[in-house]
Amino acid sequence: MGLSDSLVSILNFLTFLLSIPIIGAGVWLAKQHSTDCYRFLQGPVIALGVFILLVSLAGFFGSCCRVTCLLWIYLVVMFLLILLLLVFTIFAFVVTNKTAGEIVGNKGYKEYKLGDYSTWLRRQVNKTSNWQKIESCLSESNFCDGLRNRYPTKAEFDKAKLSPVQSGCCKPPTGCGCSFVNATYWDTCSNTSADPDCGSYSTNSTILCFDCKSCRAGVLQNINKDWRKVAQINIIFLVFLVVVYTVGCCAFKNVKRSRYKKRSFP
Repeated sequence: MGLSDSLVSILNFLTFLLSIPIIGAGVWLAKQHSTDCYRFLQGPVIALGVFILLVSLAGFFGSCCRVTCLLWIYLVVMFLLILLLLVFTIFAFVVTNKTAGEIVGNKGYKEYKLGDYSTWLRRQVNKTSNWQKIESCLSESNFCDGLRNRYPTKAEFDKAKLSPVQSGCCKPPTGCGCSFVNATYWDTCSNTSADPDCGSYSTNSTILCFDCKSCRAGVLQNINKDWRKVAQINIIFLVFLVVVYTVGCCAFKNVKRSRYKKRSFP
């Protein structure tokens, strides 16, 4: 077996091992969680794991057993994967921005505006079917409840380092001028015309500001941040895939050359 064949076999065996915990994570999600918060993750995670497993097996057996057909399928799929990953990485950088959110009134947290994000991202989060799932997650997770005990006074709350989702979904916008009762209960808003979200906020702990534009902006800020991280990691992964693809092409040429010699010199 040539050097390129050995490298392809080793790299794909490692990829095969990587696919097993990915599939396991998807199966675990399917068994442990039945709510909308996690249901949409199960299928893609399992599908990704199975896809990586099949591609790595094709590359492994194709290089070890010198099966031209398997190597050909492997190289075509790898090329498409590299192409799709490149397109997604470029797209992720285009639809996300580096900075968003502003500190209002010397607070410890930022508030976020829906208009600061790309049209495509806003369109996705504004789809009724998508937002209903997200809103269901927010209500089921009760992640706002812990703020009451963590920040019992307004002075402590004003200094709080809230996450974008907590800032946008757990309280009304600062401009509404609502009176602080506790971190998730604000009453007697003095300037309800300052922001359309002032009328959307509810003191009901299962509603709060989950239907506010600021809440959608907070969710988008998390997505925006995560997508940029993924895009940056993808650049490293792309370099790795190009190296693997190049080695795979060398292995494919070696298999064809050896078969040609066998036919020419029986």
